[in-house]
Amino acid sequence: MKNYKLFIAGILSCFMIVAGCTKLDEQVYDQVDAANFLTRRDDVIRDFLRPFEHAYWSIQGNDVYAAGENATDEIGTYNRQGDWQDGGYYQRMHYHTWTPEDGFTNGAWRNFYQGIVLSTNSLQDMEGITDPAKLNVTVEELNDFKAELRTLRAWFYLRAFDFYRNIEIVKDVKNTTQGGEQASPQETFTYIESELKAAIPFLPTREQLGANGIGRWTKAAAATLLSRLYLNAKVYIGTDRYSDCETVCRDIISGKYGAYTLDTRWDAPFDYTNKTLNSEVIYGFPGTLARTHWQYDGGMFFWGMTYDAATLYCGFTDLGKSNPRYALQPGRDVDSVEYTHVLGKPFVKFQKYPDDLRLKKYKNLGDSKREGMFLYGYLPYTATVNGTPKADTVRGNKGPYALFIRDQVGFFLDAKPGTRIADKESNMNHADHNSGIFLVKYPFYPTPDPNRVTSAYAEIRLSEVYYTLAECRYRSGDKAGAAGYLNQVRQRNYPAGSPSLYTPGGEQLTDQEMLDEWGREFIGENRRRTDLIRWGVFNKGTWWDKKPDADNHTEIFPLGRDILSLNSKLKQNPGYN
Repeated sequence: MKNYKLFIAGILSCFMIVAGCTKLDEQVYDQVDAANFLTRRDDVIRDFLRPFEHAYWSIQGNDVYAAGENATDEIGTYNRQGDWQDGGYYQRMHYHTWTPEDGFTNGAWRNFYQGIVLSTNSLQDMEGITDPAKLNVTVEELNDFKAELRTLRAWFYLRAFDFYRNIEIVKDVKNTTQGGEQASPQETFTYIESELKAAIPFLPTREQLGANGIGRWTKAAAATLLSRLYLNAKVYIGTDRYSDCETVCRDIISGKYGAYTLDTRWDAPFDYTNKTLNSEVIYGFPGTLARTHWQYDGGMFFWGMTYDAATLYCGFTDLGKSNPRYALQPGRDVDSVEYTHVLGKPFVKFQKYPDDLRLKKYKNLGDSKREGMFLYGYLPYTATVNGTPKADTVRGNKGPYALFIRDQVGFFLDAKPGTRIADKESNMNHADHNSGIFLVKYPFYPTPDPNRVTSAYAEIRLSEVYYTLAECRYRSGDKAGAAGYLNQVRQRNYPAGSPSLYTPGGEQLTDQEMLDEWGREFIGENRRRTDLIRWGVFNKGTWWDKKPDADNHTEIFPLGRDILSLNSKLKQNPGYN
């Protein structure tokens, strides 16, 4: 398998040239005649790459990230004294009271289906090439391109399937301009499964691609998508496929689809600079400050910190000020008493194991290194006043007082830590800028650092395979096996010899602990909603400011009104008017 010049030169530059995601809410039904359009090798590669930049944008675009995370028990977008009230938009996400009029219900469909259409268009172009040698493309390369596009399209389908369940399968965009009917969940499940199985034999391994292969779909990446499908099969089609899931995971770990090893530092998967094979990242979208870096956008992690935290506390000024759109849901009331519900309380769940290295306050250490994964407490920095350095701390936009970020939601204003406030109200519509601890999963190195905003977005990492296999073992009654797989990942989160590792027999493992551990390892990675649904608590559970739903229809989102009006063959999901 060759390393294509395109990727050696830098995959991102081509993303920017050919993708041009400037109207990402547009329905795209391109009809390009491959015989006329594809006249040389560069044309083929550009056509192949076209869907990939949209794919990267799609991890957060059109509020896919916001809806996925805010619907769960780990992250919230609070009304902070009028900031982020937004007509109750985010509150409806939290309370599961969304309607087909909410923008994300249209936007997510467009997000996924633009990716499906772009992938299908490029795939059909590849399938139309009858003499690849004439275009200076080998048969092996062409088969690779087709397999990667099928895998990319399957990734879009899997996400749409999880989001809406009753979706349309689009296989042809060259000769079809009318939308079709929705497939049954079983038909969609079978289709995604067959597409991934068909693609895997023709996909490359990471070793074949080399260090510049970041952003390329590989055998292991496609196999992990298959494991995601199988892990959630009971939810999707009413039949569990845990045995098949376990088989796929064991094959990935054993190296059947390429050699991967777990990173030895907890932060390494989120600080992968696209230049080495020594990473557990199985599939990542490459990022650079000068080009594309969607996880560092306001739709995702950059707006997961308070005003001035990026510029003053982190020293990162390239993207300007941040905005506290996302914060952890609180584990304690305004009097600092832990809530009694078992779900949610993400920071408390981390504190259950107090020697967890991730619990340190986020801090840049210099030389492209950091420690800690959360912003809390005071955020100090050195100000310059009349040419003289002066110690100061980050403040909000609602008053001159210093912010003290805490695992609580309420109106603390200028109250000092430990002070009991008279106002006991704590809910989605009653928060200030001290409320809610912030997650910093990807580093924000200071502006002089050459590696700032160079991390790839880790869409698939080997830890997921270990946790998936652990869940399969747990569900089969093998707690010891589950604990062993979890500990292989968890050991990097604690000092050597830590008592926080699970015992060899896995006695600590319960349904709740399994769900909590999924939450700790994958917090903020937009899989929490899927995990809560699989464990049967998304609708039935109680967490901060969230009571159980009346029924389970909110396990899938409604199709937006605009989507339904464009295709009269589509039917609204059950439970929505």
